[in-house]
Amino acid sequence: MAKVAREMVEKAGVDVDKLLDLLVKNASAELTTYYYYTTLRFNLIGLDGETVKEIAETARIEDRNHFEALVPRIYELGGKLPDDMVEFHNISACPPAKLPADPRDVTAILQVLVDAERCAVRGYSEICAMTAGKDPRTYELAASILNEEIEHESWFSEFLGEGPSGHFLRRGETSPFVSKFLR
Repeated sequence: MAKVAREMVEKAGVDVDKLLDLLVKNASAELTTYYYYTTLRFNLIGLDGETVKEIAETARIEDRNHFEALVPRIYELGGKLPDDMVEFHNISACPPAKLPADPRDVTAILQVLVDAERCAVRGYSEICAMTAGKDPRTYELAASILNEEIEHESWFSEFLGEGPSGHFLRRGETSPFVSKFLR
């Protein structure tokens, strides 16, 4: 644990235990979403499904990267991940992004995907609000993840016909905002 890091965050007025709770719950959401997006992506078949598959794969890989980037910060602040995977799954900040009843319904899969991204946007917005001007490292990490989650939401909402977002699929690059935390 980086004791001075925790001390400075506490001195800045952040409730570090509450922050750690949010970080762990969001790390759980990222890892479980990575898992559930795997099954969702495999079921994106047919003409409609194939058009979404690459975007779902990018979001899936980036969610795994978000998990990998969050874990060091959790431990730096004196936190830890639960010892039990089922417990970890069950504390997720977001509901499971499970396959819909009809796994051939691409629109239903898109709705699951966009709902998961919207939950993530809310979670990282809360962490950013809590750490802005007080904990630069956690704020920068959460803001970087938030940028990618907003893009994910935009991609899926466009496929649902909710309107244009101006965001484009990243070609050959994943986690442009978060990659610096993965080194």
